[in-house]
Order: sequence, then structure tokens, then C-alpha cells
Amino acid sequence: MSSNLKETFSSEASETAEAGEAGDSESGHHGPGPHASAAHGGGARSARAHTPPAPGALAAKVRTLAPSMTRSMYRVAETVAGDPAGCAQLTVTALAERTGTSEATVVRTSRLLGYPGYRDLRLALAGLAAQQASGAAPAVTADIAVDDPLADVVAKLAHDEQQTLADTAAGLDTGQLEAAVAALTSARRTDVYGVAASHIVGQDLAQKLLRIGLVAHAHADPHLAVTNAVQLCPGDVAVAITHSGRTEDVIEPLRVAFDHGATTIALTGRPDGEIAQYADILLATSTARESELRPAAMSSRTSQLLVVDCLFVGVAQRTYDRAAPALSASYEALAHRHNPRSR
Repeated sequence: MSSNLKETFSSEASETAEAGEAGDSESGHHGPGPHASAAHGGGARSARAHTPPAPGALAAKVRTLAPSMTRSMYRVAETVAGDPAGCAQLTVTALAERTGTSEATVVRTSRLLGYPGYRDLRLALAGLAAQQASGAAPAVTADIAVDDPLADVVAKLAHDEQQTLADTAAGLDTGQLEAAVAALTSARRTDVYGVAASHIVGQDLAQKLLRIGLVAHAHADPHLAVTNAVQLCPGDVAVAITHSGRTEDVIEPLRVAFDHGATTIALTGRPDGEIAQYADILLATSTARESELRPAAMSSRTSQLLVVDCLFVGVAQRTYDRAAPALSASYEALAHRHNPRSR
């Protein structure tokens, strides 16, 4: 990092603080913050401590949060993701001028992207620029055309899946993941809510937990989900899976579970969505760009399954003395189905 950049960082703290104060008083709607509290009496019970995303996760973070950004915030996010080296050299004032926005908007965008302030974003930009200079920059996702040969479809899908997994891994808050693993490990009972493709992921999580001797159920029927959520209490865990963060059939049972004292976990591609209001623990996923032949449900499923696998392995590690025998027992119970001759 150049000495000039270090010098500008030293004076950035006060400048960022001033911009943050201006942002607090600036009028206009800018959408909910990443962890906004509920306006009607809900809201997370305590503030979640988050680790700023790694430099390589910046572009994925911009893609994930773009729908919830104002036009001015998106200009800032797109600019820093597109030119990290150049923007790393800019003060908050200079970046505001370059993007035609205000200093408050720059600071607000930094915070939405997961950084405490603009100074932290600049450090991440410098790190991302170094990665790109070393040839580690992520490739651009290619869209699938109607007339693409099947071989090209395979290659493009494989590329997108790999990028989605890499983006999710880079952006996953390990502190929140540890908290989720701890909650699942000690849970008396775990309920999982999801609809459509997210329900498939929920079923995967529930059956994995069942195989290591934990009590877990995946609910697709929204009415049944709510009636079960009413029975939850402190010591239980409720997991909601929704890419959009605003699926009412998933939000409602999580809210009920939250109100009854259960530990709530939200797995979502929109960490600023309504679902976050009722989540004690928030696990954010990434997705590839949507296209006509690649809807969000395809890439969101890939990233969600990665997080589910991380949760399962984490829980299995912490309950190994119990999990290993349970896995062996379930395998033995089904062995004859894989090899009928052994009966």
C-alpha cells in the first residue's frame, strides 16, 4: 500500500464521521438498513456483530444488494466494484464527486455493503485491487442464450455455480455461522421454513440433522408452519430460508417463533429484507445474475445448499461422539437397500 494512501487513511476517520452525521439527518427514503428493526414491535432482540466482508466478496455483495439500493447508492457501489484500484485512492469527497452523489450517500453505501465506514471500504478496495493485479480477479458471468449448444450451457452453468459458491463462501459471516451452529447443536427442536425451491433446501437441512440424532422438521405448508411455530419456546430453533427475504409464508412462522422466544436463523440472499427483523442470526447467500433461462431459484439453491452443508458439518463436529454412531446406524439400517443380496 502506498505511503500516500496511508496518509489519506489517517485523515479519513474524521471526514467519514462528518459524512455519517450528515447521513443521519439527510431526508429521503433509502430503504431499510441491513438489520433494520421492525416498525410494529418486532425486531431482533440484540444487535448482531458482523465481520466486514472480505475484499473478494465486494462484487458479489453489490449484486446481492442492488435491488434494495437507491439509484445514487447503486452508482457508488457499481463504481467501487468496477474500479477498486482507482477508488481506493479517493477520499469520501472525491468519490462523491466522481459518482455525482453526496458524502453521506458514500458512507451509507459503505455501511450497506457491510463495512463500518468508508475508511474500511477503502482498505477492502485496496485489497481487491491487489488480488486483481495478481490475476485473481473473478471472471464475468456469461449469460445463456436460447441457441447455445448444450456443451456451452454445461460450461456456463458450471462457471456460474463455481462463482456463486465462491461468492457465498467469501461473503459468509463466520461469526454468525458459529452462532447458528451453536444454536442448532443445543436445540431441543429445530423447525425449518421454506417454500418452493427453498423448501427443498430446508428438507435437506432437516434430514441431515435427523441423521445425527437431532429433532428437526421442515415445513412447506404455511399454516402448519405457523401452528408449529406457536409451540416453540426458548431452547428451540427456527430456521427460515428465503432468497428474496420477503416471502410472507416464511416470514410469518419465523415471526411467531421469534415472539415465542425461540432462537431464529434467517438464510437469505437479501440481508436487508423484512426477514432480518425477526432473525437473531443472519446468514447471507450470494447468487449469479438472473437471466431468462437461469432464474434466481437455480443459483440461490446452490448457495443455500452450501450454507446448509456448513451448518451440518459444524454441528456434526460439535456432537461427534453422538453424531458418528448415529450416522453409522442410519447407514447400516439402509445398507440392505443398496445391496439386496446382503439380506
